[in-house]
Amino acid sequence: MMRRKKDLFFIVLVFLAGASIALSGDMQGQAEQSEKRARARELGIIVGILPPGPHNAITDVPGVKVGHCTVIKDDDIRTGITAILPHSGNLFQEKVPGAIYLGNAFGKLAGYTQVEELGEIETPVLLTNTLNVSKVADGLIEFMLAIPGNENVLSINPLVGETNDGWLNNIRKRVLGIKNVKEAIENATSGPVEEGSVGAGTGTICFGFKGGIGSSSRVLPKNAGGYSVGVLVQTNFGGILQINGAPVGRELKQYYDPAPAREPAGGSCMIVVATDAPLLDRNLKRLAKRALLGLARAGSFISSGSGDYVIAFSTAGSLRSSSRHKQIEKLLGNDEMSPLFLAVVEATEEAVYNSLLKATSMKGMNGNQAKAIPLDKVVEICEKYNVLHWDKALPGKK
Repeated sequence: MMRRKKDLFFIVLVFLAGASIALSGDMQGQAEQSEKRARARELGIIVGILPPGPHNAITDVPGVKVGHCTVIKDDDIRTGITAILPHSGNLFQEKVPGAIYLGNAFGKLAGYTQVEELGEIETPVLLTNTLNVSKVADGLIEFMLAIPGNENVLSINPLVGETNDGWLNNIRKRVLGIKNVKEAIENATSGPVEEGSVGAGTGTICFGFKGGIGSSSRVLPKNAGGYSVGVLVQTNFGGILQINGAPVGRELKQYYDPAPAREPAGGSCMIVVATDAPLLDRNLKRLAKRALLGLARAGSFISSGSGDYVIAFSTAGSLRSSSRHKQIEKLLGNDEMSPLFLAVVEATEEAVYNSLLKATSMKGMNGNQAKAIPLDKVVEICEKYNVLHWDKALPGKK
């Protein structure tokens, strides 16, 4: 009897120890998530000359919502899904004009060919990790088929992008499924966008530091249409980080070196661009192209192993597929696009900065770590190179 009690006691101890280890992994992830971080403008980093919208996020484009599902489990799962909804209605029945531009097509973007052919987007845009694209696409199909009004739908084009989070996340476990898809979509809200190590950015790395989700927006002057342009990025790429031209990566001694002994500059970046400007797919693709200039300003050179994609859509109500039998508002002409081009470049650059500055340090699979970029050092370097508070320091319209 005494032996049995000892054995039982030992089993309980082992169980509690195992539970403690599993819990500690989750708690560690949560502790890392709670690290206090700041956005670019909170540090005095002002990008460009155009003003941001109220939340300085893609959700400043009317109707756009963003939601995340973040999965941090044990010591090896660091991944998730980010959902971008062009509007809150039935997207299959009210498709929006859309376009995709391929900066470097080393990636697994599901749904590209139909958008390229028809110039329309009919599902939320979901971002995730590389090996979960098919499972997330399957979950998105299930979600769309279940929406009232889609009972007779026989074809769905799920739009799912990815970057590879396999350094921090045990990507081969492919843990994401329909419940995670539903969580991300159903969590989607307007207003401020959660950034950094969340959703599809949970396990990503950028410029050698912890990357993640970042967002920003710009609003054109009324005499240029007053349109909004919003950008969301999932950053997981390399290069030589510069902030407003200041050589931050070089100063921090963390940057791509072409010498073979150094690690490669691979990785990827998914960029989602939203606007309320009345554009169809041709000019949306032109707008999407310019987003890559914002990526370059931040220090990316789109390396051979970097899959860099831009998905752009317009939320203009009269351009939805269900409205096209009605009067369509005047489309913007080619010569009216330049202000939008400027807006998307500025918003993309700042979104990249926000993804880095808001990201928290993360420890993951095999003890691999990605450290958050040190905010105090970033400010110090930006001060050294005189690139803070440009809205007050530089001449121009106030």
